[in-house]
Amino acid sequence: MTLRIDISGLPSERLRFAASPLAELTAMLHVLAEPGHHPQLAGWAADVWAGLRPELAERLREAEFLWRSSQADFLVPARPRPTLAEELDDVDRIDDETYVTAALVTTCGSNRVHFAAPSPLTDATARERALDLAQARGARQEAFAERLLADPGAVRARVRQTLEQCAEAFFDAAWAGVAVQLATDLRLKTDLLKRQGIGAALASVSGAVTLAPDGDCVIVDKLQDKATAAHGTGVTFIPSVFGSPHLVVVHAPGWQPVVQYPVAEPSPSEPVSLETVTLRLEALAHPVRLRLLRTLARGPHTTGELAHAWELTPPEVSRHLAVLRRAGLLTARRHGRYVRHTLNLPDLTALGADLLAAVLR
Repeated sequence: MTLRIDISGLPSERLRFAASPLAELTAMLHVLAEPGHHPQLAGWAADVWAGLRPELAERLREAEFLWRSSQADFLVPARPRPTLAEELDDVDRIDDETYVTAALVTTCGSNRVHFAAPSPLTDATARERALDLAQARGARQEAFAERLLADPGAVRARVRQTLEQCAEAFFDAAWAGVAVQLATDLRLKTDLLKRQGIGAALASVSGAVTLAPDGDCVIVDKLQDKATAAHGTGVTFIPSVFGSPHLVVVHAPGWQPVVQYPVAEPSPSEPVSLETVTLRLEALAHPVRLRLLRTLARGPHTTGELAHAWELTPPEVSRHLAVLRRAGLLTARRHGRYVRHTLNLPDLTALGADLLAAVLR
């Protein structure tokens, strides 16, 4: 399972390493929404939540689908700016259809982006499909999608205001704390790119990012087999302290490829019994179960959603989920007429930091 970014004929100056305030804020928001993904930052997340005004805390919960399961593409800029305000100004310049489509890809848990698909803002069938997907993800997500489709301008303004309030509440202080670490990493990457070439620079980004033998393609280990091209635009690599262990990639048609990679290493895992390890490794040995697990790492899913995402039958998905549940890697909870399956992150973490990082990429 790989994402391939075609860089054939691309000048070296189009491969850029730069820090982004907006991308790092998005990584922080993901930590707040999914602290289980980031045990080394659980204390920081608890302190932030404790200090938030109730109104801002509620705003973050209502919009968390933009950064919880994955990050909306417009939150990981291809052209980073020195300040958060400048990057938010760039987001404001995106047209409503592009913004809404990017938001609904994350809000509705879609893992397939169709460049020529009708816009839910203008097409009734696309709109109904978006709302159906949102409903399966829960009442809060459904309400957010309804508001976004009914009045995108108002929702966009509210999201921007929420991000600006985050700057005052916690981001500005955290950004100042990681600025030196990010600058050090950027100097290293830029020097490697200049002196040893793209292969050496990519090797220092992550073990999951490599240069194809012919040098024409960047290969990233991700959930699905995808391909995109950087012709005429280039690729931007953004370091993140708060993003570890995730490797975020913007690759949808119409967007410049961006890779946000972790600077910090994940904390070491605690050992578990050999019997437990054996049971769980056997459960993970099947490629279909591993794909399901990587999908569930991005958030709870129903059996029907998983079947649709991977073009499997619901009974086949159910059989694989039962194996994962017996191994203690999943839990299931009913929400109305839907049963959503959730990854058991603490037990997965116990298997090792490398496995956790691979599943969460």
